[in-house]
Amino acid sequence: MKKSTWLCLAICLPTTTQASALYFYEIATEDTALAGAGQAARAQDASTIVTNPAGMTRLPDHMFTGGLQAMDGDISYQLDDDAGRQSPGDILRFIPNGSAFYSQKLNDDLYAGIGMYGNYGLGIDFGNWAGDRLIKKSTMVAMTLSPSLAYKLNDRVSVGGSVNVNYGFLSLTRNVDGNDEKEKDHDWVLSYRLGLLMDLTDKTRAGIAWTSKTKYDFNIDGKARFPNLANIEYDLPISAQVNAPQQIMLSLVHDLNKQWSVMGDLGWQDWSQFGSPQIAVAGRDADKTNRLKDSWHTALGVQYRPTEQWRLNAGVAFDSTIYQSQSDVSLSIPTGDEWRFATGAQYQMTPQSNIGFAVSYLHMQSSRVQSPEPFKGSYDNPYLWFASVNYSYSF
Repeated sequence: MKKSTWLCLAICLPTTTQASALYFYEIATEDTALAGAGQAARAQDASTIVTNPAGMTRLPDHMFTGGLQAMDGDISYQLDDDAGRQSPGDILRFIPNGSAFYSQKLNDDLYAGIGMYGNYGLGIDFGNWAGDRLIKKSTMVAMTLSPSLAYKLNDRVSVGGSVNVNYGFLSLTRNVDGNDEKEKDHDWVLSYRLGLLMDLTDKTRAGIAWTSKTKYDFNIDGKARFPNLANIEYDLPISAQVNAPQQIMLSLVHDLNKQWSVMGDLGWQDWSQFGSPQIAVAGRDADKTNRLKDSWHTALGVQYRPTEQWRLNAGVAFDSTIYQSQSDVSLSIPTGDEWRFATGAQYQMTPQSNIGFAVSYLHMQSSRVQSPEPFKGSYDNPYLWFASVNYSYSF
């Protein structure tokens, strides 16, 4: 999901945190090794519940897929003028993640499944910087439970749907008169996913998946004052909503022969609906300019099967920026164009079980924050990395 990426940060920064100016595609499954390529059409394990629930009709009668993942990187913020003021530096903190999925055949045409995963969530720490009265630390944790159904219309066409029960927890720590004060809140939100899977030929299949918008509301006070700035009041726009836009993903998978398969994606995310929340300064009119635009995703991947036991994966993906201009981005959503490069492998241990590993590197475009004045600065060459292991068992 973006931005595919969320933004990784966006996910956690309390200023109308967008759970996806880095919509993470990485959820500790084999998709990580392919940079998400072919995600809505591949349907090789039970994690298809989150990419296209219609894909369950291609799975064995009973299947479990689970995985563990680590994420880290460097997202450093440098103030334009840090003379006498301390820049935050790298605000990203290591975060673990995990997922689990189960699918089952109910009859010849109907399949059911359930998945639990987190495709966004982040821990950040600005430390003792010039804006620590506004934000010092923040943690956003979100988990999704997805009961799903899939139905085979005929031998070539299947449909599926999921009801996503999303739980979000947000905490914000900042400096209040020399003491760290922490606020926290949680929220439950429903979202939905619909999918269609088609066998175009015996060697080519296509999938399309639509996911609805998700919006969290967190009741956290966003006002802060800075004594050295004539008690001007600043307000983080956390009326607080964490937004993930609706999105559409179209995928193709083509088997060249028994050893090679190629796959690709084309996706769209409706970021323009959210405008661009900025830190508000008391006594000034809020800037209503829409800084956000819709984003696009594309990916290419390849699978190579040198033996019956091994499946090797590699992929590259590109997600366009959600901003109209990289020279004027939100402090809380430091994203831009994103490139991700990934690889990994699956090993068939027994006829029923396989294990795999994957690594992915995500490079984000540099960006600048223009306002408010005391916090102007830049995010220079931010990047993330992911490492995961996954396991599947069919029975």
